[in-house]
Amino acid sequence: MYKKIRRAAYHLADAAAWTADFRVLRFPEHWQQGLLELHNHGRPEDSQHKVIPTRRLDGVLQTLAPDVLVRPRTRPSVGGEPLGAEDFWMYVPVEAPDPLPGSSLEKLLDAWLRTLGPNGAADGDPGFRSQLLRCSANLKQHLPVWETLSGVGLLDTPVTVGGTAAPEPRQFQLATDTLARRILTLDPFPFEGGELRFRALPRGPRDQGAELMSQPVCRTIKRKDWWFSIVLNISLQTTPLDPRPRLHLHWGVRRWATHPRAESGRLHLPYREATTVYLQLRIPWLPGAPVTERYALARLRRDRASDQFAWAENDPAGILGRISVSGVFPDPDHLLSEPAAWIGKGQAVQAAVVHSTRMGVHEVGTGLMPHQRSQLTEWAEQALPDGLTRVPDLVRGRGRGIGAPENRRPKPRGDADKKAEELRSAVQRRTTLAALSRVMGPGVEQGGPVVEVRLLWQTAELRRQATVAFALAFGLDGDGGAGARGLTERTFDEARPGAPAVLEWWTPELTLRVRCLPLLNGLGDRLVPDESIAGKGARIAAAIGARRRELCAWLRQDGFDPSRPGLAMVEIAHRSTFRAAETDPKFAVRLGCADAGLLTQFVVTPSDDWQIKNVESLDHRVHNAWLDGLRQLGVRVLPQHTLGGDLPERLEYAALWMVKRRKDGPTRLPRHLPIAVLVSPLPGSEGLAVVRGWDDDVCDWIPYPSFLLHLVQKAEIDPDAYVEPDPFISGHLDDGGVQDTRATTQERRSNLVQQRRETASFLQRVLHSLRGRPTVLITHAQNSRSHWPWLQDGQIVQDLLRTGHAGAGRLDDELRLVRIRGRAGRETAQWWGLAEPGKAHGQPAGFWALPVTDEERRSPQERIFYSTTERPGTHAISPALDRLATRVNAAGHLTSQAGTGAWNPTLVEIAVLGCHTETDTLDHVGQRPDEPEAIALAMHQMRQAPDYPAPLSLPLPLHLAGLAQEYVLPMLSGGEPAEEGEHD
Repeated sequence: MYKKIRRAAYHLADAAAWTADFRVLRFPEHWQQGLLELHNHGRPEDSQHKVIPTRRLDGVLQTLAPDVLVRPRTRPSVGGEPLGAEDFWMYVPVEAPDPLPGSSLEKLLDAWLRTLGPNGAADGDPGFRSQLLRCSANLKQHLPVWETLSGVGLLDTPVTVGGTAAPEPRQFQLATDTLARRILTLDPFPFEGGELRFRALPRGPRDQGAELMSQPVCRTIKRKDWWFSIVLNISLQTTPLDPRPRLHLHWGVRRWATHPRAESGRLHLPYREATTVYLQLRIPWLPGAPVTERYALARLRRDRASDQFAWAENDPAGILGRISVSGVFPDPDHLLSEPAAWIGKGQAVQAAVVHSTRMGVHEVGTGLMPHQRSQLTEWAEQALPDGLTRVPDLVRGRGRGIGAPENRRPKPRGDADKKAEELRSAVQRRTTLAALSRVMGPGVEQGGPVVEVRLLWQTAELRRQATVAFALAFGLDGDGGAGARGLTERTFDEARPGAPAVLEWWTPELTLRVRCLPLLNGLGDRLVPDESIAGKGARIAAAIGARRRELCAWLRQDGFDPSRPGLAMVEIAHRSTFRAAETDPKFAVRLGCADAGLLTQFVVTPSDDWQIKNVESLDHRVHNAWLDGLRQLGVRVLPQHTLGGDLPERLEYAALWMVKRRKDGPTRLPRHLPIAVLVSPLPGSEGLAVVRGWDDDVCDWIPYPSFLLHLVQKAEIDPDAYVEPDPFISGHLDDGGVQDTRATTQERRSNLVQQRRETASFLQRVLHSLRGRPTVLITHAQNSRSHWPWLQDGQIVQDLLRTGHAGAGRLDDELRLVRIRGRAGRETAQWWGLAEPGKAHGQPAGFWALPVTDEERRSPQERIFYSTTERPGTHAISPALDRLATRVNAAGHLTSQAGTGAWNPTLVEIAVLGCHTETDTLDHVGQRPDEPEAIALAMHQMRQAPDYPAPLSLPLPLHLAGLAQEYVLPMLSGGEPAEEGEHD
């Protein structure tokens, strides 16, 4: 068993320092007036901009000048107070050559100036042309000059009131880029059959961190050549309550698209999204400038006028083509039709198109397994400067660090054990569903409850398999009375709302019925937006609203009881069968079912593309779909902790989740909504849980199924209060074809302030409802900290709580606060289990903490712990998988493991931000002090729910809160269905 895990994370040793010297360039603010006049040429007075758009110039500088770091323009100080150390526009190491010698900067500025007009490079406008020449001459007479900045601290940071490192904004770029440069000086990384040589990638002023990428590597898989590169991301991160920031190394795989589609003869690029292309030039971008070792980044977009792909004008490619390299710049048609010709050697410009899943299958697997990660990391560690050291290895925490809950699902050892476990789980589902049904309403038959579900099917194959899977999920015998009542295929085909084909089973716990209805009249077909309606968003909303009303009216003919939410399993075609995402009927179906009082669980129809892979797993898919649907009804088993009296009796778990629907979301309407879920153990049961959600309208907790349906109404938007963004202000294309987002940025900030107020008010009501009951409030860092700033590393203070503008205060006596953080944004480090010498490093599951000596007891001030879980059975991959090596097999052929996909469990951070240790003054007589490690271990055990086939990525309550957002589908309230009496 692995005893330790190692992280690819590094911080300064005690009393160590790491500094660097730079040449810096200030942004010439005296350019502002002339540039603004040029930029606003021809614009109406009420739409003139007040700030010069420099993002494209910054991006091109990052490409042309390989050693330059470009920073966002500094904001003025507030109230005369400085905003930390003085920042500059450009940084370059003092030892680097002049990145923009001679007339290079002048040529670049000329090309940029031509893009500043309202219609892009408006050379045809004589007035603009004249103003352009004057502005160009003025800029060249007042070019900025380089200054020297010595002894810049790269990891020396201030510390917040809560004891957390607070890096300066520039350190996120300077520290990571400096380490990246050191790694580039290493010898190539050797592997069996070759070596990797890395180059830097361009990083814009808003890209925090550095990125290195190897040369493209080719592997022959299934008689075709497939290309990929190894990528290293370096990021600067902080950890709550830790005064030292840390650098993370993250390794990954970037795959290249090299196989055009047979029917079109070129790569299949998404039409509504830009496709990234990486370029490598063998000659200088600019005459007189040094040859860059840095890859350039450009994007291909579809030109709506010609329906052809072209280089985006706002990217470096658009400006570079005007300067000096237009003769050798890749032609988009040639690149898309012969991508392999550009990725290899021999071209003046090498170009590689990034593969996306929308392009089809790529035979190279994704990711790297832990042993190869460790080898790459050890190679990169050779570049660490003195004083920068790896963070301590983690050891197993309390209870040998295994952390399995008391009611953990046992692993069957044979067919007999497997059948016995399936029967036990089925009986438990019946018992739980019966208990929940008694709470929601009385039963009528056999003295027990009756539970009905609906199966809305489109193919007989899936209907038959779904009924078999339903019986298996509940351990039911027989065919549900189909034979006894003479139900034939024709009976199922002719079933209609109000006269469905019903299958019924009686058990000692409850009676179960499945009402089978064919989804007719095109209710499950793709949406057809009305092109006569102006505006894409309006067309989509109208199509969704129409289907929603049609389906609701159809279902209400089959009975409607809003007081008892039901479940419908809906067969629907795979999203790939719909030509555009906006024609997918899934969201309209979910809304229509919700209006009829039904929760929905979708199962995909086997299509031609899926049939080969999934026809054999259809039984598995419908079985899991039923289980997921039953979980929506509240059929849950709570992991029972193994901590005894170290946690309060009858401990409940509340979870907060922020739902964030954007304008480009499923219904094309934005909506931000905080939601909360409460999971409580059911007294007298073996691990059964009662799940409820917070109804902010009545300020009370309601059953989870009712809560999900309530979210549909809660997401509706008052059409009188909704203001459609002005297309000129926030949706038009500015100079160079970029969407002008300055106005929307201001709008977003204003909206965020309002959303934070609403979240604070919501939190105060939820927390008030939890008083007097022992509760752990579980939050998610990446999901909620923008709307609840107290969860940000820079705001946290141990054992205090703040929900609004009022100052922070101590937690209520019965409340504990936990924050979960995952891998998003590379905020938790890559890791591996340390194996014995000579063996491959692995992926151990467990509960992890910093080491303590045998004589020490873990300090109650230690609040950061970590959780890893077992790999699912579907990812049985050797930790020693080698993505790179090529070997000769017995037949004399080269073989590799490049085609096998990798999978790594996330290292989940558990921060116990607030609890009541022995240092607290406890108001409740007899209340035991909390042990932070015990609370963290309970969170780890909450990821191992017995009624799930695999561990969860989040603790169960947080998982349930996240799932609830599927029912937050914003629609204008005017589109809600009419009452029954208003239907024709």
